[in-house]
Amino acid sequence: MNSGESSNMSGMADLVAAVNVVASTDFTHFSEDELTEFLQQCEMCKRVLSAMDSRLIIEVSDRSMPQTSGAGGVVRYLRDTLRLTKYDATCRVKVTEQVGEFRDPTGHLREPALAATAHAYEIGEISRDHVRNIVEVLHQLPDAVDAETRTEVETQLLDYSREGWPDDLPRIGREITARLDPDGSLTTDADRKRMRGLTIGRQRADGMSWVQGWILPTVRTVWDVIISKYARPGVCNLDDPQSPNLFYGKVDKAVLEAAARRDTRTAAMRVHDALAMILNPDIDAAKLGKHRGLLVQAVITMSLEDLENGTGIANTATGTQLSINEALKMAAGTKPILAIFDRHGMPLHLRRARRLASSAQRLALIASEKGCTRPGCDAPPSMCAVHHVTDWAKGGPTDLRNLTLACDHCHALVNNGPNGWKTIVMGKDSPFAGRTGWIKPVHVDPTQTPRVNHLHHKAEQIAQSVARSHNRRARLAYQARIAHRAPE
Repeated sequence: MNSGESSNMSGMADLVAAVNVVASTDFTHFSEDELTEFLQQCEMCKRVLSAMDSRLIIEVSDRSMPQTSGAGGVVRYLRDTLRLTKYDATCRVKVTEQVGEFRDPTGHLREPALAATAHAYEIGEISRDHVRNIVEVLHQLPDAVDAETRTEVETQLLDYSREGWPDDLPRIGREITARLDPDGSLTTDADRKRMRGLTIGRQRADGMSWVQGWILPTVRTVWDVIISKYARPGVCNLDDPQSPNLFYGKVDKAVLEAAARRDTRTAAMRVHDALAMILNPDIDAAKLGKHRGLLVQAVITMSLEDLENGTGIANTATGTQLSINEALKMAAGTKPILAIFDRHGMPLHLRRARRLASSAQRLALIASEKGCTRPGCDAPPSMCAVHHVTDWAKGGPTDLRNLTLACDHCHALVNNGPNGWKTIVMGKDSPFAGRTGWIKPVHVDPTQTPRVNHLHHKAEQIAQSVARSHNRRARLAYQARIAHRAPE
């Protein structure tokens, strides 16, 4: 380490020491004015450090650290290294793209895309949430808005941000856009296509998922026609077993009126129930084609014990969880497939003489592995390919014990190069016998320790958490005993 690097790390040590001193401050003797000032100073310091993220992210990217570590992309690298949520890591990268100083092909630093916003961010005048909302408002402006006007809009948003709240910026942005394009003449089909998108968020603990996004006018037109029929009061009511769904021909008017009188749902509930009926699994899946070797239809797995008890959680190939009762309702009228597993939770022998895995083998892997097997990857089976643990070209059989699920990104990491990952089948002496172990490149993990993915196996995650908690308590208790015995 050279003297410059040593000086910089010394500065970090000084910062950590200063933070520890400040964090131990006794606030009880502060006046209310002093406490308010302290809060504001702390927030400004956090904002300045937050702004430094952009420089760090650019440096990490320039050095290709995400690639050499096996993460592949900057977002994944930040998640793995800093244990961030996907949303937080993505937000940091998007903010960096607009306020960071990137180098051009000649090596010279370019001015940030939003230079004024970047400066205010660096000196702690605004927060990352301010920047994120400014970026989003500017992104939603029509392409026809010229650069000078965009700069003026940025200035207006920035002026408000120095004194106002981040969550007010979208509303202010809508007002500005309405003044710039009152009749919508500036907005083109290309603008609308650029803004289209639907996001279904991660499931909460209660199983519910939120939905948000923007749909094209053409989609809205079709949607309105469908909803006008199937989201009427009394129709497709999930709370009413006798509610008509109108999918199977005409329904008597008196039956509809009676169902409408029983209907206590809100408008939003009626829209939800209409969508649920439209997506009913009774649809002819054969006409939808195939995805990764399976028909486009719901693939639901559950244990025999949960099935017999009528309790527990079932998993789908897309990563969604639902109750056993909900799964059984969806499976009514279908032909279930029974998969038999060994005591380690691995499927029993199922082999073929061809390189490509069969549909039956893929279904068995979905049931046992529940997603990509690379440690830390949360990709569900619907995003995974079937990977040979020992490569087919090297004599690896297309046998369940030599097959595993890997998403396209993680699949590409397995190679014989210096940055390549390796996969093995965990031995009989392992607590995860038969599972796929992933080995990081030598420069990342010199010990070459194979690791399995616990993300898709909640019971393992809970057991590991409990074990760590027990170990931590035991260590603290031991330290307390030693301290008690120590002579004064």
